[in-house]
Amino acid sequence: MKLQTVKQARESVGGFSNPSKMPCRAISLSIEHCNVGAKLAEVPGTICSKCYAGRGHYARPVVQEALQRRLDALYHPKWVDNMVRGINGANYFRWQDSGDVQDMTHLKNIVEVCERTPNTKHWLPTHETGLVLKYLRDHGEFPSNVCVRLSAVMIDGPEPTFPNTSTVTSKGDHTCPAYVEDGDPYCGDCRACWDHEVSNVSYPLH
Repeated sequence: MKLQTVKQARESVGGFSNPSKMPCRAISLSIEHCNVGAKLAEVPGTICSKCYAGRGHYARPVVQEALQRRLDALYHPKWVDNMVRGINGANYFRWQDSGDVQDMTHLKNIVEVCERTPNTKHWLPTHETGLVLKYLRDHGEFPSNVCVRLSAVMIDGPEPTFPNTSTVTSKGDHTCPAYVEDGDPYCGDCRACWDHEVSNVSYPLH
C-alpha cells in the first residue's frame, strides 16, 4: 500500500489546526463535545464559562466544519497511523486547542501517537481528571515526551493536585509570556506548557 503524504494524513484526521500564537500545529474538537467542560460552562466563575473557543475565530462556520470533521474521523481504525504521519517528526505538538479528550479510547490513542513520535514534545491540557487518573491507575505513567496538564476549575482558583497543571487568573499576575507584551499573543521562545519542570502555567483571563 502506498504511504500517505503528510498532507493526506492530516486531511484523513480532519486537518490540523494552526493556532497563531503557537510554535506548532495542533488538533482540536468542538467545545460542544467536552464531557466535563460542557457542564462547567454552565457554572458561573468557571474557566469553561469563559472559554475562548466558544467565540471569535472558533465560531466561524468553516472552523466549526473542520471541528466536526475531526470528530467524525476520531475513531477511524487508521487514526493513530494518520496522526503519526501528520505530525511528521515535528518538534512540538499541542492537543486540544479547543475541546477535550472524549473517552479512554481517545486518550489511549493519543498516548500511542506520543509513543510513536518520540522526538516530538506533546502538550495535552485537559479537564478530564477522571480519565487521566484512571489511565495512570491502569497503565502507569504517560510517555515522557507528553506533558499532561490538568486544568483548574475556577477562574482565580487553586491548582489541581497533579504534577503539571494550568490556571487562569483575572488579577494580572499570569506567568504565560504570550500575553505580557503589547500586540497579538505569541509564545516566542517560551515552551513552558510542554515542560515537565514547570509545575503550573498561569494564563490571563481572555
